[in-house]
Amino acid sequence: MKDKIIYCFLILNSFLCYSSFHCNAQNRMMFADTTRVGRPFSKDPHVVNFDGAYLMYYSVPPKEGVANSGWNIGISRSENLIDWEVVGDIKPAAEYEAKGLCAPGALVRNDTIHLFYQTYGNGRTDAICHAYSIDGINFKRNETNPIFSPTGDWNCGRAIDAEVILFKDQYFLYFASRTPDYEIQIQGVATAPVSTNFNKDDWEQACDKAILEPKYPWEGKCVEGASVVQVGDELVMFYAGAYNNDPQQIGVAKSKDGVKWERLSNKPFLPNGDKGTWNYCESGHPHIFKDATTGRTYLFYQGNDDRGRTWFISQQEVFWEGSDPYLK
Repeated sequence: MKDKIIYCFLILNSFLCYSSFHCNAQNRMMFADTTRVGRPFSKDPHVVNFDGAYLMYYSVPPKEGVANSGWNIGISRSENLIDWEVVGDIKPAAEYEAKGLCAPGALVRNDTIHLFYQTYGNGRTDAICHAYSIDGINFKRNETNPIFSPTGDWNCGRAIDAEVILFKDQYFLYFASRTPDYEIQIQGVATAPVSTNFNKDDWEQACDKAILEPKYPWEGKCVEGASVVQVGDELVMFYAGAYNNDPQQIGVAKSKDGVKWERLSNKPFLPNGDKGTWNYCESGHPHIFKDATTGRTYLFYQGNDDRGRTWFISQQEVFWEGSDPYLK
């Protein structure tokens, strides 16, 4: 459909290339959904293997000039992790989502996709919700939504940027919150038993403090968007440091128990690009995806070069030396 054209942009020899599928130099994926605002704008990617293909969930902005239009979740499908076709979106379906929903994180269990996402536009009361689908496009809400908000005097009560992974016979829910003064973005974690149906009563905060908070100058006042993969007996976390366009960049930490984390470096694993590149303003909100069909690992992330007027999603393959990641 004409209103669902995907624009993919690649800067090559200072030339901006437009395509309804992708512009490919060395197989660089450049994706952006234009269905909401008529210009490329997609954030917060999360990819799963499903039904012989790949599905990507991502945030799309409010429609311009449309009253009460909030953030929604877009859905695209791919056969090769390069070319993506918009196949649907997830709009508010409950009162707690009325102002918007975004920042999806997904996992596949048996034949069902479980989607974890945040409400949007409610400040300190934004929380994590859960929905599920057998086709990856049409989702049924969990009747106990919102399923998680943090407690304790170390945070402001808000939970966003959900990431859920099964590790050591329990599910870990990673989320971002803020300090009580609402100034500093920090990272927390909750757990649920392996038998969970992801209902609200199953989640228990794993510790009464932040598991990661800004430490190095490049992280500014923010760590958020944690995405986690198991490598051997450890978890490896890719996280975003600094607020959007500050510039946001991507760091890495590791953990043996899912709660205590150690950074691998005092520098970004994936920095923002040089001036004139598509990700000059940031390389942010990472998603680490292990392809079940090939065993290869890819780092999806968002970026832009215009202070956030547009947002693109790209990916790079990640390689490993033991449990230490590197890029070629």
